[in-house]
Amino acid sequence: MQLNRQTFRALVNEGKAAHQAGDPSDACPYSRLGNAEQQFGYRYWTRGWTEARSAAEAAQPEPTATTGQ
Repeated sequence: MQLNRQTFRALVNEGKAAHQAGDPSDACPYSRLGNAEQQFGYRYWTRGWTEARSAAEAAQPEPTATTGQ
């Protein structure tokens, strides 16, 4: 694996796709404690998963409070 921008974007998109597929964040196929390539994959896959989760949470409408009157 080359540690460059193209790989970075691919890993971020892979993480986003995993979130959309319903995978939990700990389903990352890369090791946080592995060699440099594994750590690179873990960092950016997780970033993509987190970005997708944040976007999904922001897209959900907030419930409005009612007074009950």
